[in-house]
Amino acid sequence: MKDKQLSEKVIGAAFDVYNQLGFGFLESVYEKALSIELNKIEIAHQIKSPIEVYYHQQIVGQFICDLLVEQSLILEIKSVTQLLVAHEVQLVNYLTATKTNIGLLINLAQ
Repeated sequence: MKDKQLSEKVIGAAFDVYNQLGFGFLESVYEKALSIELNKIEIAHQIKSPIEVYYHQQIVGQFICDLLVEQSLILEIKSVTQLLVAHEVQLVNYLTATKTNIGLLINLAQ
């Protein structure tokens, strides 16, 4: 599946989750609900996928992204009143560490 198509399907699934649940839940609730939606449309993904960070071919850290979709898109879910630059920086760091080109930062708060 092409990057744009994949992004559109993931965003559509996030809208479905938001329309059903509304706002106010913990991020983990939205992650699980989004996983159900992605399963319904047969998009491979992993919840809480561990990703290692390397420096000179040595592991120097590990982070956990909310969802790794088809091994090509990192999805970070937030449920906050306002997204911060720190949230964007976090996603960019994840993309850099994994050499992944596509990331979505989705806020499911009001």
